[in-house]
Amino acid sequence: MNTPAPLTAQERSLLLRLARATLNGAVAGEPPPRPRAFAEAAGTALSPPLLEQRGAFVTLQRHGHLRGCIGDIVGTAPLCDAVIANTLAAAFRDPRFLPLTADELPGLTLEISALTPLRPIADWSGIEVPRHGVVLTHGHARAVFLPQVAAEQGWDRETLLGQLSLKAGLESGAWRRGARFHIFEAEVFGEDPSRG
Repeated sequence: MNTPAPLTAQERSLLLRLARATLNGAVAGEPPPRPRAFAEAAGTALSPPLLEQRGAFVTLQRHGHLRGCIGDIVGTAPLCDAVIANTLAAAFRDPRFLPLTADELPGLTLEISALTPLRPIADWSGIEVPRHGVVLTHGHARAVFLPQVAAEQGWDRETLLGQLSLKAGLESGAWRRGARFHIFEAEVFGEDPSRG
């Protein structure tokens, strides 16, 4: 369970361009790009880190407000494929929002979170905010927050865990009794918010 090496600036740029092409094509009714052909057309190749199975989330924001966020905590596909799948899911299958339309593209920005493997911890005291993302499991209830959520909301560890309990459909203090925790880290990068 090795921690992946950080992505290079070129790898990050390629993933963001791949996600943007996926989004623009989808609202125009086109199929998603094929990663290898997309990279070749951009004058590069898919590096081994882009083909590594990693968990990934794609977050869409429009004028600074959440417009969709979907991902996989555990990697089951190459990172480049996970970015395509989760871009489409965030745009069209996030149950909190209506499917994205072409007229929403202006002002829309993409953010990608490439995750490290999940690591179980003995108890909640091992959680570092804002370094760690957290998966809370309590019986059949489960919820996750990416590392950047606590930082964006200004939460300390206890507030994070209370909000995570509520997200799992439990009472806010449920994390103190019988919950199990897994942590992970995320390499977060996105488009310039001033675009569009």
